[in-house]
Amino acid sequence: MNASDTTRLLGECARRRADLAGMIGTGSVAVLPAASRKLRSNDVCYPFRQDSDFWYLSGFNEPDAVLVISSERGSDCHATLFCAPKDPQQARWHGDHAGLDAACEVYGMHAAHPLSALDDMMPQLLHGRERVYSKLGQDAAFDQRLIGWMHTPAPAHGKMPDRLVDVRHLLHELRLFKSRFELEQMQRAADISCRAHARVMAAIRSLHTEAQVHALLQHEYLSHGHEAAYPAIVGSGDNACILHYTDNNQPLQPDALLLVDSGCEVAAYAADISRTFPVNGRFSGAQRALYEVVLQAQLAAIAQANKSQCWDAVHDAAAASICAGLCALGVIKESEQTAMESGRYEKYFMHKTGHWLGLDVHDVGDYRVNDESRQLEPGMVMTVEPGIYIPADDESVDVRWRGIGVRIEDDVVVTRDQPRVLSAALPKAVDDIEALINAG
Repeated sequence: MNASDTTRLLGECARRRADLAGMIGTGSVAVLPAASRKLRSNDVCYPFRQDSDFWYLSGFNEPDAVLVISSERGSDCHATLFCAPKDPQQARWHGDHAGLDAACEVYGMHAAHPLSALDDMMPQLLHGRERVYSKLGQDAAFDQRLIGWMHTPAPAHGKMPDRLVDVRHLLHELRLFKSRFELEQMQRAADISCRAHARVMAAIRSLHTEAQVHALLQHEYLSHGHEAAYPAIVGSGDNACILHYTDNNQPLQPDALLLVDSGCEVAAYAADISRTFPVNGRFSGAQRALYEVVLQAQLAAIAQANKSQCWDAVHDAAAASICAGLCALGVIKESEQTAMESGRYEKYFMHKTGHWLGLDVHDVGDYRVNDESRQLEPGMVMTVEPGIYIPADDESVDVRWRGIGVRIEDDVVVTRDQPRVLSAALPKAVDDIEALINAG
């Protein structure tokens, strides 16, 4: 991010902390740990990725920190950060880090203390509170430390909190609704991801393996200074029928379809986009027929992604459209009504039509409220991704349909009017895809 975006991010984080402090109330304190580095092998770690909730509230991208949030007077928020102090020796090996001064001067914390002081100071910060909010069950060792702090003997004329509450329901409700700044980052992630997909389409006739496709996606993301938001799915032919296929190590099949599901993340916000297209640049009759069924289902589902509908309406529209299409093609050999009632279409469309999208690819937020499908509201962001997957060994269908997998996925924002498709720049109509592939 540039300096302006960083300033905006940290301002947003301060507002989020204030919102959470107001939700938990003056008798409570929220304690949230950062992510730790994860060991890959021996003494080599995976690239560090901050815990999404911690990042949402702090914008602080260092491991093992602890954020403490409380409301001191009404809605006034007080934030304390425990983090690593400046260490020239560590900086020499691993690069510079924020330190205690920057925690306050740059990141807007009211107080900052070294991690080594955590066990001594946390009982003081909990003293006099009734409730402690944290992310329970995610890190058993941290849960035990938190319980230990709560059971520290209280000073005279005081008490320690006796209630431990999971903060995620409150925090994830905040995260479900994206601000203008968040949508800008998600649009950037979608734009770069669209360019990566389009670059693959334009080059596909010169590529020979799934791995080469994967490498081209990675090159586009890294050249813009960003990482993939999740392991790419690059499935050629029957591999496209494996929903979470990530081996990406097989030769491209010239007469088959290629399913590419990939997106990058910008400022930790993810894009999640899928396209399916012919390796040789031309859809066969059967490929085109199934592709058009999925495309019409996706368009019908996106049309339901508006504030007058509920979450289930998006999937219901896609399912009804796919069921009708499969029956019309004779893939399902029964009436549309019977196939819907029996769920026969689910043999070929076995997943939901989408999920929330944000700091996590499968982002947080409830899909049901009071046991009812959640009403869609402006600021929510979702994927819309219907698919049809017919394995090569399915002898119940005509041979021309076997081994075809199709998924079309876009990132969609619910607005006050028509849905906004963040990934609209990437072609998905048959003629447009073929034109892009064959342009070179």
